[in-house]
Amino acid sequence: MPKFAANLSMLFTEEDFLDRFKAAADAGFKGVEYLFPYDYPATELKARLDEHDLTQVLHNLPAGDWGAGERGIACHPDRVEEFRAGVEQAIDYATVLGCKQVNCLAGIQPQGVSEDQARRTLVENLRYAAETLEAAGILLLAEPINTRDIPGFFLNRTEQALAIFDEVGSDNLKLQYDIYHMQIMEGDLAPTIEKHLERIAHVQLADNPGRHEPGTGEIHYPFLFDHLDRLGYSGWIGCEYKPATTTKEGLGWLDRALN
Repeated sequence: MPKFAANLSMLFTEEDFLDRFKAAADAGFKGVEYLFPYDYPATELKARLDEHDLTQVLHNLPAGDWGAGERGIACHPDRVEEFRAGVEQAIDYATVLGCKQVNCLAGIQPQGVSEDQARRTLVENLRYAAETLEAAGILLLAEPINTRDIPGFFLNRTEQALAIFDEVGSDNLKLQYDIYHMQIMEGDLAPTIEKHLERIAHVQLADNPGRHEPGTGEIHYPFLFDHLDRLGYSGWIGCEYKPATTTKEGLGWLDRALN
């Protein structure tokens, strides 16, 4: 049976952020993920996890100025020191939170930077992060994201990501496979997941179009959940979607998936 984690950056947003932990647990989730923990003391977040018997499944490395539209800095040649400092900050938080994996957002290719230069920078940063996180007992993930929602995002297809991972050459770097993003960029979801299952450590979901809950679009999620079970996928599935109405009103899909 799949293990579902609520993405608190997108679900239960009717609640204040710290109240979303309880809302997720009350809805039946056993794990949570969210974009960034850094606006709150790690001890305060850990207290919420413990109070509601939740697992911190995932958070991202610091990703630049999110409010200004930055979506990661790992492919930015002039931000390497900032990236490395972010790895250390992520380790500090993940250690307190008991979070065993963190995701790296590659970022939007900067103007004036060639594709080759951006790729070399990303490879070097991923190599550094994978080695540093491994020493702390934390797995590094990286995620392809569609270029319709984030134009210019550097890492945007499965095969591209895995070729870069091969160049990094670390066993401590795995794929975060977002079904929504990859449906937009390449489709062929079930065969791709099956082909690369050993390299996928985390799955995320949303339906397409609209990025709403499963059952609102074209993706046949009952089949994909069964497919992941048949393949023996044992990781978490992060629910990173925008509720079509309210979170609670749209959770019927979760009841069906768990029963």
